[in-house]
Amino acid sequence: MKKSVFAVLCLFCLACLGQAETIKMKSGEFISGSILSQTEYTLNLATSFGTITLNQREIEQILPDKHRIILKGGTQLVGVILDLDEFNLRLQTDDGATVNVDMPQIVSIEAYDYDRGQNAQKEFVEKTQEAQQAQEEAKQAAAAKGAAPVVEAAGGLTFDSDIDQVFAAQKATVVNGSVVTPSATVVETAPKPMTDEEAFVKGVKTGTVSQQDYAKAAKDELNKKKTVQPVKKPTDKPREKDFSKYFAIQAGAMPLDLNISGTLSLGDIGSIIFEEQNLDVGGTSAIISSKFLWRIKETNLWVGPTLSAANISNSSYAYQYQVGSEPVKISATSSGNILSFGVGTNYYLNPINRIMFYLTASASYEMLTFNYRGSINTASDEIPFRNSIKSNGFAGGVGLGVETWVDDIMLGLEARQVFAQRSGELKNSASSNTVIQAQFSWKF
Repeated sequence: MKKSVFAVLCLFCLACLGQAETIKMKSGEFISGSILSQTEYTLNLATSFGTITLNQREIEQILPDKHRIILKGGTQLVGVILDLDEFNLRLQTDDGATVNVDMPQIVSIEAYDYDRGQNAQKEFVEKTQEAQQAQEEAKQAAAAKGAAPVVEAAGGLTFDSDIDQVFAAQKATVVNGSVVTPSATVVETAPKPMTDEEAFVKGVKTGTVSQQDYAKAAKDELNKKKTVQPVKKPTDKPREKDFSKYFAIQAGAMPLDLNISGTLSLGDIGSIIFEEQNLDVGGTSAIISSKFLWRIKETNLWVGPTLSAANISNSSYAYQYQVGSEPVKISATSSGNILSFGVGTNYYLNPINRIMFYLTASASYEMLTFNYRGSINTASDEIPFRNSIKSNGFAGGVGLGVETWVDDIMLGLEARQVFAQRSGELKNSASSNTVIQAQFSWKF
């Protein structure tokens, strides 16, 4: 049963495709047929009833070959058929959109009727008949007066001093299945052999034709009768709702304020006591970070783990003290690193724009290691020393970022303030530091 319905639909498509063009005349009438050829002045049109020649001056518009698709439930779609097979029909509507329709949902396919109704057709037929009668009387009167015979060209046109009158004599249209023309010669075409689809509907057995053959025949006929103009698709913009994961790699700098106070251990040698002054061991640190976030349902909030690593810049120090009558010189170098991991979040303020701004926040556990080594030099001896300071604890950060799409990735810049309370010898260090990082990020 489904194969029979599909075969009938294919026959309807072929029947509709047989009339490839609809011509709208300036008089308001419509003519359906296939364009055989055209020049600057004339257009030859093959209709189902014969071939006629039209005046280009009287043609208002060549309309696309539209069809009306009636679906189950009564829904109707009107547009140009782009493609069809045994499973699917692709239709371009008047607004340029492309609609895919499942073949089992189609009840019928009809040629779109451009005509204006029965009253307009009747009025046109009556006027045309009056014009034909008046022209016939004029010809008889001219013949009675012995007027020069009309010279007829090969294309069926007549030529005299007034080309407008010549073209006016070629007006033609098709109304209610009949060719109405004052003077154009209609050439009857020979009947075509019955196709397999027509034979199927009329019950004539011409051989076994499969459902696939019907679909192939309909598709071939569509390709021969129509030249589909490619539809220019707008450049696809990234849509926020299509993404659920986010990954970013960041690199930048962090001015780090570290101060040693109190007692600084020199290992087995002893210690140095800083009573009133602090030793500045900070500097500008390089920092790299990454974060992998998930989108929270359909909101603008993204949450996930973060990881970052920063170095403590290398520094050199030299101090000289007087122990009794003997001078003592202490020289040292330092370095270190900061490693943190935790949870971060991004909240996008305008996610659908090309340039996106977001608020960011994080909570992490931070581990700082400060390494130093050097020597104590006296007049008679040099004593080396080596030690490290550790300061671990929780840290938090807030900031603002901006991103923009470049092809399939995003480039951005993020600035945030990181808060961390140091302990031990570093307790007098600043509790907050500014981080500025450039970033590459992906949404997928």
